Amino acid sequence: MQKQLIAAFIVGLVFGIGLLVSGMANPAKVLGFLDLAGYWDPSLALVMAGAIAVGVVAFRFAGTRERSFLGEPMRLPNRQDVDKRLVLGGLGFGVGWGLVGFCPGPALVALGALEAKALVFVAAMLAGMGLYELLERRRS
Repeated sequence: MQKQLIAAFIVGLVFGIGLLVSGMANPAKVLGFLDLAGYWDPSLALVMAGAIAVGVVAFRFAGTRERSFLGEPMRLPNRQDVDKRLVLGGLGFGVGWGLVGFCPGPALVALGALEAKALVFVAAMLAGMGLYELLERRRS
């Protein structure tokens, strides 16, 4: 278990540093990227394209393995259907991202930098996660 915690810490640290270096943790830069009708900042498109390229290669490689580098069984997503819940969740995520310029990862990085906006966002995100859990329990 300690191997997994150390690996998770290192991966999270590298991810957080990448978010800071790329500007993804800066809501003003993100909102500039999303502002197609105003002064559009295309630099985050390059960050996203790079992330997608790395992800495609990593998932292809992971799909050929039965175990992770830490010896755990590979658990890759296998659902490919698009349903109403997925679409509505994606819309909610996109609207929230467009309104405040944060998504969960960058918000946690900004929270670590003690940004007040990030505190409000993370609190709202946790409340939304809690509401989702309550609704899911009622549903099942």
